[in-house]
Amino acid sequence: MNSTRSLFRRGAAMAAVCAAFVALAACGSTDHDGHRSTSASASATASASASASASQGEHNAADVAFAQGMIPHHRQAVEMADLASGRAGSGQVKKLAADIKKAQDPEIRTLSAWLTSWGESVPSQDAMDHSTHGMDAMDGMMTGHDMAELEKTSGTAFDTAFLQMMIKHHKGAVKMAKTEKTDGAYAPATKMADQIITSQSEEINTMNELLNKS
Repeated sequence: MNSTRSLFRRGAAMAAVCAAFVALAACGSTDHDGHRSTSASASATASASASASASQGEHNAADVAFAQGMIPHHRQAVEMADLASGRAGSGQVKKLAADIKKAQDPEIRTLSAWLTSWGESVPSQDAMDHSTHGMDAMDGMMTGHDMAELEKTSGTAFDTAFLQMMIKHHKGAVKMAKTEKTDGAYAPATKMADQIITSQSEEINTMNELLNKS
């Protein structure tokens, strides 16, 4: 009887050891599969990201032109707005300038990111000169002479010059945005164009009112 129990115990112990080996093997397989699962998960994530990007629509030449044109355009508006902080005589003009900078700085970063993701060149800082960037005079960009003259003024004279120049500048941006809405294919770009049309048209109205008061 004792011998039988001893054999039974040894058999149970061996079974336990075998079970342990099977469990370890299963864990090893799970770990290995887990690595493959992680890779598959990463691939699925990348695929989902690509699908999300694709769902926004493929970009076209009009989208590229919009981004490459609007970046230097916005940069010049921000440069003009920076001048207002120390030269403007009116608190309303200073606030308007601050609002313009607050709105357009983030758009510059977004436009630059789009161009990079599309494998297109981002305009350099010196591309604000419309003559070197291929922009025509109708886009509202100021010349180097215009900017130099604006820097020489202050107080009420600055306010008037700033408002007149920024109205022209905004009209150019609205024109560019309307072209993007008509010809563009990339949904986020056409959405930004719509926002530019709305916000800058409102600012044009505000600036005209300020000019009429002066």
